[in-house]
Amino acid sequence: MKLRFTKMHGLGNDFVVLDAIGQQIELTPGQARFIGDRHFGIGCDQILVVERPAQAGVDFRYRIYNADGGEVEQCGNGARCFVRFVHDKGLTAKREIRVETRSGIIAPRLEGDGEVTVDMGVPEFCPANVPFDSDSEAVVQPLEVGGRTIAITAVSMGNPHAVQVVADVDAAPVHVEGPMIESHARFPKRVNAGYLQVVDAHRIRLRVYERGAGETLACGTGACAAVVAGIRRNLIESPVRVETRGGELTIAWEGVGKPVLMTGPAVTVFEGEIDLPDTE
Repeated sequence: MKLRFTKMHGLGNDFVVLDAIGQQIELTPGQARFIGDRHFGIGCDQILVVERPAQAGVDFRYRIYNADGGEVEQCGNGARCFVRFVHDKGLTAKREIRVETRSGIIAPRLEGDGEVTVDMGVPEFCPANVPFDSDSEAVVQPLEVGGRTIAITAVSMGNPHAVQVVADVDAAPVHVEGPMIESHARFPKRVNAGYLQVVDAHRIRLRVYERGAGETLACGTGACAAVVAGIRRNLIESPVRVETRGGELTIAWEGVGKPVLMTGPAVTVFEGEIDLPDTE
């Protein structure tokens, strides 16, 4: 099966974007893994599929597959690339669109300077809704990882995050500890592991070990989760500039019950066509 694709990135968090409006696409997990493979496929952190909406009142449906073939609920950097893609392909002339995802409706907006702002929705802290196995709703909770206890804030931005504060993100044990947090038994749907360093009241540094993808150069939902965790812990104040290894995002949040706004770039790298194998 031949598919046309567009390669994009948001701060180095890279995507293969597929137009399922202009061509028929039914990806299997095996085909998603093939596309994501950096040696035998195209190579990406996630695959984004643009579809017609399944419900009234929205402009598009947006499906996300990790490089391991699993479908996930949300992706902030991907949402920005989604907006850039549908504009560049002439699929919409609206500067602000409503997009259906597995975790609900998001409302990204193309700004005049070319950056994209995404209303990422209201963060969820209730452990059952993250989901996180805990009888407490405390902002900071202990988690046993690799024989030691770390302090995390569990939050959902449409997908689950475990955010911890570290003194230096460069020295954080992301590749050793990240996989253990990702698959921790207290997170039944696995989790994204965030490492947050406070620079000042309006700036942080961040690394994220993403569920199903490993450490990425940037994570949009991870940046949102880190900022709301830091604000709830009285460490930072909105708006916050988030420095990732791939670049910077601006995150704004007015407090519990309010949506998180994320602003940053989205870049097209190249386009092409790939012949997908028939694999499950």
